[in-house]
Amino acid sequence: MLLQDFRYGLRGLWLSKGFATVAILCLGFGIGLNTTIFSIVDGVLLKPFPYTDPDRIVALVGTNQKAGIGQSGVSYPDLKDWREASSSFVTMAGTNGRSIALADGGGDPARYVGGAISADLFPMLGVTPVAGRGFSARDDMPGAEGTVLLSYEVWSTRYQKDPTAIGRRVLINAAPAIIIGVMPPKFEFPNNQKLWVPLAPVENADARTQRGNAIFARLKAGVSIEQAHSELSGIAARLARQYPDSNQDWGVRIMSLRERFIPPDVTTVIWLMMAGVTLVLLIAGSNVANLLLARASVRQREIALRAALGAGRLRIVRQLLAESVVLSLASLPLGILLAEVGTRLIAADMPPDQVPYYITWSVDERSLAYSLVVAFLTAIVFGLAPALQATRGNLHDTLKEGTRGNSARRSLLRSGLVVAQVSLALVALVGALLFVRTFSNLDTYDVGFNARPLMTLRFYMAGTPYDPPDAKLHRVEDVVSRIEALPGVQAAFSSNFVPLSGGGGGGRVAIEGQPELRGPQAQVTVIAATGHIARVLGLSVRGRDLTEDEGNTHQPVALVSQSMATRFWPNREAIGERFRLPDTPGEAGGWFTVVGVVPDVKLYGVDPENDQPDPTAYEPYAYQQALNTGVTIRMAGDPAAVTAAARAAIRASDVNLPVFNVSTVDDLRRLSYWQYGLYGWIFGTIGIVGLLLASVGVYGVLSYSVSQRTQEIGVRMALGASQRDVLRLVIGYGLLLAGIGVAVGLALAPLGTMAARQLLYHVSPFDPVSFGAVALVLVAVSFIASWVPARRAMRVEPMLALRGE
Repeated sequence: MLLQDFRYGLRGLWLSKGFATVAILCLGFGIGLNTTIFSIVDGVLLKPFPYTDPDRIVALVGTNQKAGIGQSGVSYPDLKDWREASSSFVTMAGTNGRSIALADGGGDPARYVGGAISADLFPMLGVTPVAGRGFSARDDMPGAEGTVLLSYEVWSTRYQKDPTAIGRRVLINAAPAIIIGVMPPKFEFPNNQKLWVPLAPVENADARTQRGNAIFARLKAGVSIEQAHSELSGIAARLARQYPDSNQDWGVRIMSLRERFIPPDVTTVIWLMMAGVTLVLLIAGSNVANLLLARASVRQREIALRAALGAGRLRIVRQLLAESVVLSLASLPLGILLAEVGTRLIAADMPPDQVPYYITWSVDERSLAYSLVVAFLTAIVFGLAPALQATRGNLHDTLKEGTRGNSARRSLLRSGLVVAQVSLALVALVGALLFVRTFSNLDTYDVGFNARPLMTLRFYMAGTPYDPPDAKLHRVEDVVSRIEALPGVQAAFSSNFVPLSGGGGGGRVAIEGQPELRGPQAQVTVIAATGHIARVLGLSVRGRDLTEDEGNTHQPVALVSQSMATRFWPNREAIGERFRLPDTPGEAGGWFTVVGVVPDVKLYGVDPENDQPDPTAYEPYAYQQALNTGVTIRMAGDPAAVTAAARAAIRASDVNLPVFNVSTVDDLRRLSYWQYGLYGWIFGTIGIVGLLLASVGVYGVLSYSVSQRTQEIGVRMALGASQRDVLRLVIGYGLLLAGIGVAVGLALAPLGTMAARQLLYHVSPFDPVSFGAVALVLVAVSFIASWVPARRAMRVEPMLALRGE
């Protein structure tokens, strides 16, 4: 019998193609958007990580409540002590991100994002090489022969999956090593790493103050996170007493993998997206409910005859619900197609190196199952009310009055659905507009200098040629001089930092003639650069810029930012004053004389959560010579035009230097807030679809209202009402519904915007401009949606209407 209901419903919808088409389109868009965002929710927040029994794997991080540090890396000596003293874990392993330069004689030297790892890290994850072997305990010992594991990507692109690459001798950071294995495809633990080397040979001598290791552990069966935390906290307290200079006030925190890998703001914005598409689905379902109400009104006499012939109310309701289910199932192909397109567009809009390898999404079997469940629930939820409404009332009255029975109740329900649609659309649109305005504000964010004429790249100096004192300094000066000689180059500097990308260092500062400082107020950022840094960045200088000679002769001079000058010398000129970095060893910890003050700049990109400038000192490159060094070039024309020539200049200086991270600084600026652009267009799409569906709802209700009130309008016109009066009547009704919906939406929207307040930049979650603009747009769209039915009502012929009455 159920199959018969579906067959009858399908035949009925085939005979009402216009009704079916509109309903399928509405549901298709609603289901499509829901499936798209569910695929992201599932891929980021729900699917287990691709490791063996991932729920038993935890991350261990350092904490220092006194210093306000809630999450920090761990030193290698602390890792060894934790591992030896604890009994709560099957395995504990560490990893440390690092640059790895690979040279093998088979092509240009290349630099990769890599990692130094404990030998037991990958076995703990349950991941084994697809070729060769993993690290053994002998590989992970101080002084062991160099070994390296390749990612599948490097094996494929550099060695074309050649099996003989395993066992090949190569140079890793200019030191001999052997390729011992290849990890599985798409495995890049912990975050887009391409090569791995053993941890102990490179970290064993590190001090306890060098907290750069990420620690992961597998809990023993039956041991809870709370039990493990209690044990580790006791070990950390003992180490704090044993090593007070390095470990005092340092504790430990245990986190799940998801808590460690997925930032809270990402979780928040994804759930907000899910809430947004749920609103769109509710709007789409309301449209379908209105269509079903209208269809039921037309079929009122048919339904009454069925009842008169013995069909019970439950039987008729089931038949009507079967039609709703058929409609929902028919919309599934469109929804799945839209979801497939949506997930691909979102993935294409994300920078590949910004998304961890373990986060993937697609329209898979889980998404398809979700779509099917959503389709059935939508059919039941939004089909039940019209079905119950269509089967209520007196049988005799319905047969006597035809299609007009119970019209007042149905009209009230349809109007209520329109009010709900408009209010939900307003909530979705306000959220979308706030994110769009946030992105616009970030796009015009003042980083303190003009990024457009700047090009930047990095090169990596490793191995014994760069071990002697000042070897790196001489190389970067040669590279800079070669690049400055290129056509179109106005100036260049080399540094341990790249504008808007990262680098540099920092620490506690001591000011000559002032008491010793402690705490966050004593911390400054320190950038080491060759001459002309202010000229390249286009910064005005009070005093003078750094010069090349100061690097060659190790002159202890520095530029300071305006915020540093204001903080440490608030009542006098900073030029001529002296400071030092007491925690920095060697000559870099000596006294520096301030020779210039420059404006504050955003060193590390656009940061919506921190508008405060970092107090910064710029010292000669000689004092912090870095393996990973950047070059920033100021061009007279298109900065990208110098790319090939700059590469050639670096190769001419040293053919073994790998060049990487080539980018215009303006691209780096946009990259620092790319996710807000993604949020903007996703929420914008959600809002626009919600607006379109709401306008369809207003149009549909008013069109049906006009058709039902044809006789009433005819009587009004026969009694002297003008066409303008009729126009005012219909449009006024539409604007009344829209006005009520807008009022309800304005009351509800702050609940959603408050949840997103930490993701907004320079726009309030109660921004009156956004709320007002959206309200006006909805009223305007409702006016347009009311215009066509109103124009049709104006053309009613009074005599024909009265004759029909």
